[in-house]
Amino acid sequence: MDNKHETYMQRAIDLARSGMESGAGGPFGCVIVKDNEIIAEGWNKVTSTNDPTAHAEVTAIRIACEQLGSFQLEGCVIYTSCEPCPMCLGAIYWARPEAVYYGCDKVDAAAIAFDDQFIYDEIDAPIHARTIPFQQIAQNEAIAVFQAWADKIDKTKY
Repeated sequence: MDNKHETYMQRAIDLARSGMESGAGGPFGCVIVKDNEIIAEGWNKVTSTNDPTAHAEVTAIRIACEQLGSFQLEGCVIYTSCEPCPMCLGAIYWARPEAVYYGCDKVDAAAIAFDDQFIYDEIDAPIHARTIPFQQIAQNEAIAVFQAWADKIDKTKY
């Protein structure tokens, strides 16, 4: 592997360790690189901020997008200490980086009680069979807003 990749991955791993040791949250770190420079760093802050979305990747994506003044990570590469969970995977795809490199995989994470398989199972389950009840209501009213978006001439597409 290219030495620069190893350097960026080591930084993500260092962030995972320092975040964990400081009590910020779980052992996860992430850096985002553009033009061979780190433009954002993140680490898990779930327990210290009481925010279940404050995963390392989401935190770093938010910072990188603010730095770039864009909602997409065009030309960026993400280095994360662990294979992204389903939420972070979704955020990564919405951000559209060029590539993602990861350290540990989801099996490694499951071995220390960060098992996301139940979420993958829930995604595949029919809505009526999910463990958290989902019920559709006010569809017509909600669709009216969607239609207004579809008709909006000056929207920013993403």
